[in-house]
Amino acid sequence: MRKKHIRIPYILAALFFLASIFYSLPYYISKPGLAKELEPIITVENGFDEEGSFMLTTVRMGRANIYTYLMAKFGKYQEIYSLDEVLGKGESEKDYNTKQLHMMEDSKTSAIEAAYKKAGIPVEYRYKGIYVMSTVPGMPADGILETGDRLLVADGKILKSKDELLSYLKEKKAGDQVSLTYSRKGKEGKTTLKLENFKDKIPGSNQPGAGIGILPVDDREIIVSPKVKVKTDEIGGPSAGLMFALEIYNQLTEEDLTKGYEIAGTGTLSEGIVGPIGGIEQKIVAADKAGAEIFFAPNENGATDSNYRAAVKTAKDIRSKMKIIPVDTFDEAVAYLEKLKPKKS
Repeated sequence: MRKKHIRIPYILAALFFLASIFYSLPYYISKPGLAKELEPIITVENGFDEEGSFMLTTVRMGRANIYTYLMAKFGKYQEIYSLDEVLGKGESEKDYNTKQLHMMEDSKTSAIEAAYKKAGIPVEYRYKGIYVMSTVPGMPADGILETGDRLLVADGKILKSKDELLSYLKEKKAGDQVSLTYSRKGKEGKTTLKLENFKDKIPGSNQPGAGIGILPVDDREIIVSPKVKVKTDEIGGPSAGLMFALEIYNQLTEEDLTKGYEIAGTGTLSEGIVGPIGGIEQKIVAADKAGAEIFFAPNENGATDSNYRAAVKTAKDIRSKMKIIPVDTFDEAVAYLEKLKPKKS
């Protein structure tokens, strides 16, 4: 009997441990991810080789359990976010992940565009439709359209851009209807939605006019020669644009921009402009662990709270020897590398 009493604390401890792993809390935890070499991920047809490497840096984001919450609470370079800070109103985890994967696809397109244009190679586009990033709870599209749908036709007219759709809807008023043809997972569907006033359905909104309640973005496929493949699997988000562009451009041109160095970095890319990202501190930690020697960080035109300043502070805090380089454009990053002296063997 006494032996049974002795076992009870161990059983309780085991049950608590299992609960701490499998019981989800209403929080997300982000922490340093990996720094991945891009050459195996990106392949330009008949592209040039490089001595060093460009690296993609990531942040690991996951639903918190008791164990990971406590680790983040008392650890360093881990952040705790409430569900509302990560998911939009009425947004599911599936919708969030779908949106992140599309942002990655958009990041690839922007990177290919910047790299090929810099190399003087023309690019073409094939329009794929208007991508539905999210729907507004309570508005007509809610529960009818889904994140990931592509709108193709409105009232019999083939859509050529999100601006065209928005201009068309702007001419309508609450109560008017619009018939839409959309694509979902390769299959076409049709629906008719009645427009409603924004301010009636979006708390605190003073936005005039009526609509169906979607966040639309243009979805384009870029066509280039030589061909380029970018394999990112399940990595999501828009923050890899700058580093994708550098790797693609380096394979397109004979001069090796790496000069033998291990180069990491981060930043969104849109029309050649480098934009800020979240988790810069965690990406500095990941890059340092991977042995990066140079790190490109968004400068945000010298803002006092820029990614660059946060990166410098973190690198100093972890005593990293990485050289942190501020950039506002893709051209600036290329210019820095062109002037860089080759690494001594």
